[in-house]
Amino acid sequence: MRGRTKRALALAVALLCAAGSAGQSRPLKPEQEAKIKPDGKVEDCIPLRSIRNTRVRDDRTIDFYMNNGKVYRNTLPYACSGLGYEERFGYATSLPQLCSVDIITVLRTPPIPIGASCGLGKFQPISGAPK
Repeated sequence: MRGRTKRALALAVALLCAAGSAGQSRPLKPEQEAKIKPDGKVEDCIPLRSIRNTRVRDDRTIDFYMNNGKVYRNTLPYACSGLGYEERFGYATSLPQLCSVDIITVLRTPPIPIGASCGLGKFQPISGAPK
């Protein structure tokens, strides 16, 4: 039992410490969304240390704002229940990058702190995203 508790605690700490920052859910107005255009080659992974912040747009869309000013849009293959409402997620990875094969977990408000777990999509560089 003691080993299981330590593993569970370690996983919880890793999940929260590696959390994709608690972003802000901001669905865009249609005219704002129309300004967003693909701006480069789709990437499988982005470096963790370069992520400045995130903005959850809805249950399927997360914009990753990078330190260098680039913005990557990740459109999940399937809707992730509660993501747009809770506006925050966590992830655990042993690599220094976040990849399309990784799973995010919605971080909910207590008393039930962990929500749905969902797979990421690929990272599309975009232009025209609001700051």
